[in-house]
Amino acid sequence: MTDISQTPSNMGGAAEQSKSGSLLTQNARTRKRNAAEMRFRGYGIAAIVVGLIMLVVLVTTIVGRGTGAFQQTFVTLEVELLESKLDKKGNRDLEDIKKVTTFGYAPIIKAAVQSKIEGLGIETSLKPKDMAGLLSKDAAAQLRAYVLENPDQIGQTVEFRFLAQSRVDGYLKGRVSRESIENDKNISGAQLDLVDALVAAGVVEKTFNIDFIIGADASDQRPEAAGIGVSMMGSLFMMLVVLALALPIGVAASIYLEEFAPKNWLTDIIEVNISNLAAVPSIVFGILGLAVFINYMHLPMSAPLVGGLVLTLMTLPTIIISTRAALKAVPPSIRDAALGVGASKMQAVFHHVLPLAAPGILTGTIIGLAQALGETAPLLLIGMVGFIASNAPETIADGLLAPNSAMPAQIYEWAKRADPAFYERAWGGIIILLVFLVTMNTVAVILRRRFERRW
Repeated sequence: MTDISQTPSNMGGAAEQSKSGSLLTQNARTRKRNAAEMRFRGYGIAAIVVGLIMLVVLVTTIVGRGTGAFQQTFVTLEVELLESKLDKKGNRDLEDIKKVTTFGYAPIIKAAVQSKIEGLGIETSLKPKDMAGLLSKDAAAQLRAYVLENPDQIGQTVEFRFLAQSRVDGYLKGRVSRESIENDKNISGAQLDLVDALVAAGVVEKTFNIDFIIGADASDQRPEAAGIGVSMMGSLFMMLVVLALALPIGVAASIYLEEFAPKNWLTDIIEVNISNLAAVPSIVFGILGLAVFINYMHLPMSAPLVGGLVLTLMTLPTIIISTRAALKAVPPSIRDAALGVGASKMQAVFHHVLPLAAPGILTGTIIGLAQALGETAPLLLIGMVGFIASNAPETIADGLLAPNSAMPAQIYEWAKRADPAFYERAWGGIIILLVFLVTMNTVAVILRRRFERRW
């Protein structure tokens, strides 16, 4: 055992250290490095702050402009269901009652509005037609639907809550002003005076509008009656198709490519093409769906089944990539241990590797579904745009094959319409869509943490 000799080089190093001073004292180089680190931290904090500010601005704008869609203005009236108008024969035969169209219900509504105003003692120079013009054009259809469901009520006086027309609703929400209606043929200043009087009397009021959430789209003549419920059903059926096809196909393809496929030029080409497909614009998948599923296979246009097939093609690369990443994250020792105790290759994969990779697979699948839920361009190409449907699909077959829309396509359709009430509903639809997306991503995080195993 010998001591290390003091060489000139070692002595020179000690001399340099003594010249540089104590290790506890920062020299110029250390101060420069620390200053650069502090600047980098400042840049990072500034980036986070800017991102949070933009997020707050985005959420505030969406909520501020969209919450009005969840409230609607209603007019409460007592309507006398005149037998002389609705059932002239007096036999309560449903077929005879159905012969009375919505035009036959218009005089009844006019009489109800006029009677209400006179009963409240409100003075106005408006004609009965202009008084009834405060109501939505959906009022007659609402009244007719009630009579057909309750023919025994004919001859009685029944209280109804009718939707006010979009200009009245906009006036109470501050979207419409007296200055903005100077050249508007849909409403006049005298009608707004009447609205103010009816609001003071409690006849006109804003309340929560459940029909926006569960209702169907409406025509340009009655934007106040439009709802997103049927479009939500269309999105639901599409997601069921995507889940039923993309999950098993994507997981099976990932397991084969990651665990069983030989590593050669063919699998390299397949992997490159999967990565390329994940970056292809979604509108390309829409063109593919239009050409293959509608023009060649002659599947019904605008059906959620076709939309689901198109979104399945778009989602598959995402699911395959995330599933392969989850399989790669499982340590090789798990496979080696399973094979070492006599398990076959398939048993090692399905009994040991796949359960450990399940959280990542579920997370990737849910994120892929969330991505598909928000797609618009492919749905526009296959015709899923703003169909006016009166009811939600009654059977699974109708839900898959009957023409329908989807939430993103419905929002797009509302945003391009002229009436400001539709624009407000577009923002409201965005709120509902964001709730769906946040829920799906929250479920993904919960599932990952619930089933995640550490090794």
